[in-house]
Amino acid sequence: MMKIGEVLVSDDIKNKEFVCNLEKCKGACCVEGDYGAPLDEDELEILKDIYPHVKPYLSKEGIAVIEKVGTHVLDDDGDLSTPIIKGRECVYAIYDERKVLKCGIEQAYLDGKITYKKPISCHLYPIRLSKKKHFEAVNYHKWSICSDACTLGKELKVPIYKFLKDPLIRKYGQDWYEELVKQIEQPA
Repeated sequence: MMKIGEVLVSDDIKNKEFVCNLEKCKGACCVEGDYGAPLDEDELEILKDIYPHVKPYLSKEGIAVIEKVGTHVLDDDGDLSTPIIKGRECVYAIYDERKVLKCGIEQAYLDGKITYKKPISCHLYPIRLSKKKHFEAVNYHKWSICSDACTLGKELKVPIYKFLKDPLIRKYGQDWYEELVKQIEQPA
């Protein structure tokens, strides 16, 4: 375990290798699981504000759910999350021409329609954050649907902290990330 500021970082972040392999998994993380993507409180207003710009990218089913329940929900555990369609995919998930699930929010971002990339929990995956009273914990979330990503990560020799450089900087800042790299890569 490493401590960077008030953030505890699991050793898995430096020791495990991971590179998303959408060709193999087809975006399964957008459809598997019991709930939608976890959301931070500060993302709720953002989702409401960007919805008109994201709506043209979404499926009819996704739009119908959002217009019925809103851009976010409380899951059964009382946590904020994205709504899901019929107990399956996230309302913001869209299928590309190869039937790979992608994020409609991210597509609007890539097209220059909005400046918000996607929920930070999605951007950071396979990292999951846990907030405690006096600190936040950064942990690797191992999920069988990502076994191809682990295989590809091993083949390419890419540890999680390098694969997730951009979202870690987005979440914690450049200085924090540089300190993480320093702690990981310093000689023992």
